[in-house]
Amino acid sequence: MDRQQAKENFIKKAGWQDAKAQALAGDASSRAYTRFIRDDGRTAILMDAPPKAEAAPCPPKADPKQRLALGYNASARLAGPNLHAFIALAKALRKAGLNAPEIYAADETEGFALMSDLGNGLYAKAIERGADEKLLYEKAIEVLLHIHQYFTSPDHVEDYTLLDYDNLALMTEVDLLPQWFLDWHNPDKKPNTDALQDWHQAWQEVFTKLSPPSTLTLRDAHAENLLWLPQEQGLQQIGLIDFQDALYGHPAYDMVSLLEDARRDIAPALTRHALAHYQTLAQKHLPVFDPESFACDYVILGGQRNAKILGIFARLVRRDKKPAYEYLVPRVGAHFKNNLRHPSLAPVKNWFAAHAAELDFHA
Repeated sequence: MDRQQAKENFIKKAGWQDAKAQALAGDASSRAYTRFIRDDGRTAILMDAPPKAEAAPCPPKADPKQRLALGYNASARLAGPNLHAFIALAKALRKAGLNAPEIYAADETEGFALMSDLGNGLYAKAIERGADEKLLYEKAIEVLLHIHQYFTSPDHVEDYTLLDYDNLALMTEVDLLPQWFLDWHNPDKKPNTDALQDWHQAWQEVFTKLSPPSTLTLRDAHAENLLWLPQEQGLQQIGLIDFQDALYGHPAYDMVSLLEDARRDIAPALTRHALAHYQTLAQKHLPVFDPESFACDYVILGGQRNAKILGIFARLVRRDKKPAYEYLVPRVGAHFKNNLRHPSLAPVKNWFAAHAAELDFHA
């Protein structure tokens, strides 16, 4: 059976075969989305996530050696085209009182899910249309704080093993920079074995300063994965999507995703306000909150995430032939250079001075 026929069969079984189909913009993944619109105005979203044998989820109890042997997804603890992860996490977020899609029907084997439609109000678009940017970021901060309050244990996600955002996952992601970004910018100067060993030692030194994982980390909580629903109330005003790769990680990580956005500029004053807003709420509502540890985690995870994104964007341009991502690189590079100014990231800054000075990240 071809993919189109399988999709039609799924839609018919779900009772939406008479609805009008409207293709939606995709993302950097292999997933595709379609909005179905009934004559009475009701809508639903189909996620089409074709399963891939080579991207099968890693066994939860796999050790680091086994994960490395299984490849990038296992090492970085990515769910990949794994609908079970999305469905379980959507249910957990809804149980926590947050506005994630409701799953109407799913076929995990074939890779289809029909879910509630959260609309077209992506943060980035809503702000372009005149929504109050400061208010939207305050609301996003309140959602993240709620996640950090609620998900104090991996066990809060039922029927799914929420894995730690551990050092191997963090290191696997930063390795994308020497693997893809450096070669892209200077193909005649690939890091040799000694340079790569120094790279790993620098990051291992940095990661020892991180606080231990303590909450659900969505991993991509930025302005094109958050939706503004002003007609709703409280936390329901924020729609959450693209969270299937979530891990049990650090509270600061999603703050970095939000405030060091690869796709839009955020004024430094707004960033400072958002961080202060989070700190005020955290000191009031979290049982334990250390502002100094959080600030250190924020900087380290900023460096980690921006190194990863530079590698991912280079890979998307070179391997996947998606040139649009090249235009986002200067913004991410500026974030990364700013991260490296912090003393906590000195080992990585020194690595660039020694091995890739032409990139000017050490300045």
